[in-house]
Amino acid sequence: MDILNILSLALGEMLSPTTITFVLCAIGLSVHFGYTGLLNFGQAAFAAVGAYGMAIGIITFQLPLLLAVVMGLVCSAIFALILGIPTLRLRADYLAIVTIATSEVFRYFMTTIGFSKVTGGSNGLSQFGKEFWAMNPIPEGNYNFGFVTYRADQLFVLVVGWGTIIIGALVLRLLMRSPWGRVLKGIREDEDAVRSLGKNVFAYKLQALIIGGMFASIGGMIFVLNLSNVQPQTWTTNFTFTIWSVLLLGGAATILGPIAGGMIFLALISLTQGIMGAMVEMGWLPFLTQPDVAQIRFILIGLSLMLLVIFRPQGLFGNKRETQFNG
Repeated sequence: MDILNILSLALGEMLSPTTITFVLCAIGLSVHFGYTGLLNFGQAAFAAVGAYGMAIGIITFQLPLLLAVVMGLVCSAIFALILGIPTLRLRADYLAIVTIATSEVFRYFMTTIGFSKVTGGSNGLSQFGKEFWAMNPIPEGNYNFGFVTYRADQLFVLVVGWGTIIIGALVLRLLMRSPWGRVLKGIREDEDAVRSLGKNVFAYKLQALIIGGMFASIGGMIFVLNLSNVQPQTWTTNFTFTIWSVLLLGGAATILGPIAGGMIFLALISLTQGIMGAMVEMGWLPFLTQPDVAQIRFILIGLSLMLLVIFRPQGLFGNKRETQFNG
């Protein structure tokens, strides 16, 4: 069993573009659920809207990258308005149903033949990352950081992604310490009390939905820029539930929680895959095959998350008081 190689892969996964995507989406979900109390099961749709908005802006409208990113964010805000105006007055359980259904509707809409000239249909869109890679100032070569080695293009994605996370976390910290953020926390605790003080609860919820959705859209953009490809099959309910796992592991209503949760969760997936795969290969688990490992690792991690939610519902870095709110 090559322990060093397994640890190297896990460390690499902690900082990977996939982790960056889930961290940004989880930060957005923390705005929705952790700070405002919105039960959103359609966060994958916001990531998809941002990714498709940017890709279509580059391919169809021939926009430069920065304008295409703005287009993706505008599409995300419009999507939040379309989703939020009819649903934010609903109870949390109804909102959860509507958001997960809307996410699936959007995903299937992207596969329709009638719009395939714009969306690419089931094949998706590709070849839109040339300008992004042309912006890379890092000289060609391999860069070694202890157990992990990156090429120049890989390092560029990490710098952009983690830089975005740091900026986003600082902005969110300022927002949540402002009067606006305190109103969101009040809505989470007791929206009737906030409404009695003359605050427009619906407007605040809508603003939170837009801002949280934009975080997810940025995550979706970074994910597809790294691949130079966007496909509808990526944005399934599994994507949303992974975001929820990251948030619950790290802790909702915190700045650090989604960041640490994403790094730990993706590293655990890599570790369990590597260790169990090696044990199967060495014959220590004769009742399992290599294809079984991928399923068993999620079962083990899922059971661990269940125990975490039962015995530490605030997550690893959360505050228990922050998770006790009215549904």
